[in-house]
Amino acid sequence: MNLRSFLSIPVIVILCSLLALQPAKPRFRVLALAENGGHHLAYSKAAKVWLDKLAADSNFTIDYIENTDRIDSAYLSKYQLFIQLDYPPYAWKEPAVKAFEQYVNEGRGGWIGFHHATLLGEFDGYGLWNWFYQFMGQIRFKDYIAKFAAGDVHVEDAAHPVFKGVPGVFNIKTEEWYIYDRNPRPNVHVLANVDEQSYVPASSKTMGDHPVIWTNPVYKARNIYIFMGHSPDLFENTAYKTLFKNAIFWAAEKK
Repeated sequence: MNLRSFLSIPVIVILCSLLALQPAKPRFRVLALAENGGHHLAYSKAAKVWLDKLAADSNFTIDYIENTDRIDSAYLSKYQLFIQLDYPPYAWKEPAVKAFEQYVNEGRGGWIGFHHATLLGEFDGYGLWNWFYQFMGQIRFKDYIAKFAAGDVHVEDAAHPVFKGVPGVFNIKTEEWYIYDRNPRPNVHVLANVDEQSYVPASSKTMGDHPVIWTNPVYKARNIYIFMGHSPDLFENTAYKTLFKNAIFWAAEKK
């Protein structure tokens, strides 16, 4: 194209072409606090691969941290969603504790917690985080199926947005299945439970009524706890990936 031909192109066409080349502004920003060792490391690594692809495909950004050293109110203000990716509710730095409580209490962003997020009690010399205890429905970790079991998860609130495209019953093939000192149901809105009679192999470590996905509507932040989060094979499970994806887009929006 010569200069005369180029100059004959309307300016608006040129501007539109240039704008089309610019990357779209991210829809929202996500912070993921992920465990960096122990037997959940394989899950965290698989989750990062899956999350990075989802972020690229769905136009949001995600940053990862492996401890709470940098967390304060100013740091969290950059993010619309906080994912607690198997990280437990103890050994947090005090500024992080205060900032996170404020973040959830005031609805500054959403929260998704997985698996280890209900490891509540006295562990590794740390006391119980009472605010988090209330947030998770006043439960303490009691025991778990150390050698793993498959189990069927039954959706209770199929109308909730996180279950769009998720079957009413789906199987998780490798999980530890925590049990707690009490049932969280009276203090949270239960979204799904695991059928303990479906465990393979069978286990005597049971609760009876056993919630595994719930939200606490008392808090301003959109929040959801999803127990399943131990094995990397979860990212081969279509129902689980759909649930995880739906939870991200639901929780990233303010109430």
